[in-house]
Amino acid sequence: MDSLVDLCKKSAVQEMEMFLRNFSHVPDDKLTWTPTPTAKSAIRIAAHTALYSGRFARMINERKLPAPENLTEWLAQRDAEEIAVTSRAEMEAIFRKGTDEVLAALDDLTPEDIEMSLGSGQGWSMPMSHLMKLPGWHATLHTGQIDFLQTCWDDQEVYLG
Repeated sequence: MDSLVDLCKKSAVQEMEMFLRNFSHVPDDKLTWTPTPTAKSAIRIAAHTALYSGRFARMINERKLPAPENLTEWLAQRDAEEIAVTSRAEMEAIFRKGTDEVLAALDDLTPEDIEMSLGSGQGWSMPMSHLMKLPGWHATLHTGQIDFLQTCWDDQEVYLG
């Protein structure tokens, strides 16, 4: 039977690959298209998803959740990093590198680490076992957003490969 670490590693890789496969069907002329002026585009969603793979790796490695002193500034910096990613190749490189970092971070966990709970500094906590699952789950969540955008521009294809 696979360990939790093995299952989380498989999920991170499989869900990244599924996201990238779905994203590959976004036409170039739709990369920055949004259904409303304030909605995120496909490239922005992809950048967000890719950048968080590395963020999850850092959280696992550091055994702590981000606790920004100024949430508004932290979110503005995160948004600027996402907006700065403008190409498929750059997004994919970031995603693959971050996922490799997740795999390495997961390999470094001890049984005691897996049992720990990480404080947020804001009155709530998260079990490490939940954080371990986030890289795959996060990619799955945002794959659904890409699928939705595709339906907005009337792409009704089912992409299985």
